[in-house]
Amino acid sequence: MKRTASAIWSGDLKSGHGALATHSGVLKETPYGFTSRFENGAGTNPEELIAAAHAGCFTMALSASLGRAGFTPKRLATQATVSLEQVGGNWTISSVHLENEAWVPGVSSQKFQEIAADAKANCPVSRLLRAEISLSAKLESGESA
Repeated sequence: MKRTASAIWSGDLKSGHGALATHSGVLKETPYGFTSRFENGAGTNPEELIAAAHAGCFTMALSASLGRAGFTPKRLATQATVSLEQVGGNWTISSVHLENEAWVPGVSSQKFQEIAADAKANCPVSRLLRAEISLSAKLESGESA
């Protein structure tokens, strides 16, 4: 299985502009540029898209892992924060932090932490990324066994 996306760029780095698209059409001529990447300008950026991909992948992996362990989540919510910073004079994605909140009836906090750690280690996007990936997984109170 292969998925595709494309980027088009016009101009120099700082004043140029680009557009992103996905084969599915979810992104179509989605603008990105220097200000959306390195400042707070309008549009998306590669790091934001990596964060979305990682949040989505981890959340699906967590659902699958919980299911294999006999638990059905009522709700899983994950936010991924990708850090882009200068390292040795080069822009580097230095870390990803996953923040998860889950409502899973019948699972103990300890079992949930084990399952969440496994999902973090084994979701395909986690395995792709070589940056440090941290995780905070919180089981909402009142829902443990």
